[in-house]
Amino acid sequence: MKKLLAALAAVPFLAIAQPAFAQTYPAKPVRVIVPFPPGGTTDLIARIVQPRFQEFMGQSVLIENRAGAGGSVGAAEAAKAAPDGYTLLMVFDTHAVNHHIFKMAPDPFRELEHISLMVTSPSAFVAVTSFAPSSMREIVAYAKANPERVTYSTPGSGSSNHLAALLFEQYAGIRLTHVAYKGGGPMIQALLGQQVNITFLSMPLILPHIKAGKVKAIATGGKKRAPQLPDVPTLSETYPGFEQISWFGILGPAGLPKEVSTKVHREMTRTLRAPDVGQRLTEQGFDIVASSPEEFLKYVQTESDKLGRLIRDNKIVAE
Repeated sequence: MKKLLAALAAVPFLAIAQPAFAQTYPAKPVRVIVPFPPGGTTDLIARIVQPRFQEFMGQSVLIENRAGAGGSVGAAEAAKAAPDGYTLLMVFDTHAVNHHIFKMAPDPFRELEHISLMVTSPSAFVAVTSFAPSSMREIVAYAKANPERVTYSTPGSGSSNHLAALLFEQYAGIRLTHVAYKGGGPMIQALLGQQVNITFLSMPLILPHIKAGKVKAIATGGKKRAPQLPDVPTLSETYPGFEQISWFGILGPAGLPKEVSTKVHREMTRTLRAPDVGQRLTEQGFDIVASSPEEFLKYVQTESDKLGRLIRDNKIVAE
């Protein structure tokens, strides 16, 4: 009887505690895990939004880089964190496929909570200046005449760059040769060093090199031509339905209190829509989305299903 009375007495307290917690959150600095090395695209976005996000949150926001296994190391750390809103995770599009490839990757639908799809960016399909073909049709014709002679670089098997090239092979009916490097930095250096012929990269990462004339822009992956490269056709102009975009979002551990996830979503949306942040992101080649949690979850599920089949069909495994 005493235990029952104690339990009943605690009910009003619990009912009050949850809103009280939400009102005080955040009461200390918030950690945002970026599961990639400094200098990459995800890290760039995190550092663009950090000042305004911490201003709107009312607490310091600390960015921590936890790289490895295509983002799986940092994601696994975030998934194991206490679901109190003090550990968040910023992801790249590998988030939708890592659980198909890496054993250590958390289940994105059971162990993590999707808060917002923040921004997207069309991929850029580029070729090195020493490679003679300079258009999509010329590259495809060359690849058909020279099976497996055209090389492309990626930061590893199962990366979005790798999957984009596999889709390109399917659409064009060609066979390319995959050259995997240990990370985005070495991959780009190989490209700039003319060690491979072509590759797919996120627009913000490769745009400065395109403008500097170090690589040739062949196509972009959005539904419409990129305003930064208005004369460059989209992939879908040659192959209808072939789109390739990079996307970035924010998550937390599964089990976040609703009030906390709502707070994070509200302040991140304010951040992305702040004029100074929006201008910097747009200049870098990003499109602001600021989706709802439900839209983000549905998007990731669709990407996981689509690309999971591609991974299985091509027998892609962790290196």
